[in-house]
Amino acid sequence: MINVIGLGYIGLPTALMLASKGAQVVGTDYNKELVATLKKGELTFEEKGMPELFKKALEKGIVFTTEYQKTDIYIIAVPTPYDKVSKKIDASYVNKAIETVLEVCPKGATVVIESTVSPGTIDRHVRPFINKKGYVIGEDIHIVHAPERIIPGNMVYELEYNSRTIGADSMEIAEKVKAVYETFCKGEIILTDIRTAEMTKVVENTFRDINIAFANELAQICRSDNMDVYKIIEIANKHPRVNILTPGPGVGGHCISVDPWFLVGDYPGLANIILAARKINDSMPEFVLSRINDIMKENNMTDLSRVGLYGLTYKENVDDTRESPTLQLLESMEKHLAEPLKVYDPWVKRNIVEHQYQDFDKFLNDVDLVVIMVAHKHIKDNMNRLKGKIVYDTKNVCDLEGTYKL
Repeated sequence: MINVIGLGYIGLPTALMLASKGAQVVGTDYNKELVATLKKGELTFEEKGMPELFKKALEKGIVFTTEYQKTDIYIIAVPTPYDKVSKKIDASYVNKAIETVLEVCPKGATVVIESTVSPGTIDRHVRPFINKKGYVIGEDIHIVHAPERIIPGNMVYELEYNSRTIGADSMEIAEKVKAVYETFCKGEIILTDIRTAEMTKVVENTFRDINIAFANELAQICRSDNMDVYKIIEIANKHPRVNILTPGPGVGGHCISVDPWFLVGDYPGLANIILAARKINDSMPEFVLSRINDIMKENNMTDLSRVGLYGLTYKENVDDTRESPTLQLLESMEKHLAEPLKVYDPWVKRNIVEHQYQDFDKFLNDVDLVVIMVAHKHIKDNMNRLKGKIVYDTKNVCDLEGTYKL
């Protein structure tokens, strides 16, 4: 039996995938409401392919509970937030999960940590915690790091086809865990040591963050001198060895916007490019606010309540709002004691911010300036509905005449 701990955006798809391939799986989460929802046969978030996967897992007998199980393998997929001042990881969620595992697991059980952690987290936080509890790693319990590598919107496919990294203290344990992942993973599975696995995952997301930052900095430079950043990127990308990304209103999600800070926090004075990239990407919501102010002045608008933000999620066609640029923008306004703007997102079914609309028509009726923050298919299909509005498009998807760009 496999006990998957943490049934969020990573743990739940992993548990369902394992169960659908025939493994005996028990999914555990401390959130009683979440567990009750899953027990009723209802998913807790929307994701392409998940309903079908959920159905297969239920047919195979997956179980959901708030209780940890006594078994020989655990997969931990709990949050790993960071301190916004020191930028260092908060490993308390991981250690709390391991503490509860230790209370029920048999001698020699294997704990696979899927949660993304900063390089050295297991050496600095997890091992000392286990040792302090009186357990011997490698005898009483085996620790493995197998960082997830999936993206909301394409989770099911990527779970099956992306390559995986498994870091362990011994190749024997690594091979044991590899056999578990091979039941569903068709990608290459690379075995290495724990610290390398930790570093590799963080480096992957940091690489992406730096490349996004270059595009966003270009957008700011071009805006300062009234140049078309999109045309410049299009031409530059004709070069066979150039592939500049598309700028946007900021970086969200729990990977790209968080993981690079781990390196900044752990290697101050060394992670200089990484820090600069983080500052650039974190500055984009403020940049968008500044542009909104300029556009309002240009159109003689004085009423901020007539400005609406389209999109609350951190990327298109998902319901994941973690660290989203829109939330960052609203937080910035709150710091300046400004009234929050009106917001609409077809993917976010419950109100999580002030002045959030659930009806698109009412939203459009109550605003004069629409700021496209997320390029959902919904807005692409309804672009003609924005005719007559002032449109500020931060995602370069609107071709209506007079549209303001990033």
